[in-house]
Amino acid sequence: FGFYGVVWVGLGLSIFQQFVGINVIFYYSNVLWEAVGFDESSSFTITVITSIVNIATTLIAIALIDKIGRKPLLLIGSAGMAVTLATMAIIFGTATLVDGKPVLHGATGPIALIAANLFVVAFGMSWGPVVWVLLGEMFPNRIRAAALGLAAAGQWAANWLITVTFPGLRNVLGVAYGFYALCAVLSFVFVWKWVRETKGVALEDMHAELLHDDKP
Repeated sequence: FGFYGVVWVGLGLSIFQQFVGINVIFYYSNVLWEAVGFDESSSFTITVITSIVNIATTLIAIALIDKIGRKPLLLIGSAGMAVTLATMAIIFGTATLVDGKPVLHGATGPIALIAANLFVVAFGMSWGPVVWVLLGEMFPNRIRAAALGLAAAGQWAANWLITVTFPGLRNVLGVAYGFYALCAVLSFVFVWKWVRETKGVALEDMHAELLHDDKP
């Protein structure tokens, strides 16, 4: 992807990190679970559990990132997120609507809850911490500050977009989670095709290769 193409790869990583909808789970967790039948106390407990799961699974990434590499972790995470988000999309998309809000019956509530937390596991062990590691390793020194600034700006812009659009999709959660699932699938393709492994590669060697690729 050449010397400056790596900047677009970094920006893509930042955007996909947010477009899978991770912050919807955190920002709107109470509202989300209350909307599908859990009482306020249970919704708060679920939110706390989800936050703990996110922190705990980050330790998995710390333990594995230098053993199996950055790219494999991202691919595993994308696959896990796609499956769990698709499960939630199907559950909420087929839920009964009462006063315009989805209501989950029988086993669908617990399944949605398990899927949501497994999604957090998949994200926490991969895209959450690994993207930041890659961003710190992939940019050449002479453009590092500008490239990191662009990637961070893209991440905040994507975070803002996902956050402000979710309330309008609250009554069509199947559509919202379907979009996040699609982004998870696209993130897998993006990583597979364009992200280079930086495990065990000296920065000087990688940047020298980028300079070589960028020559006509």
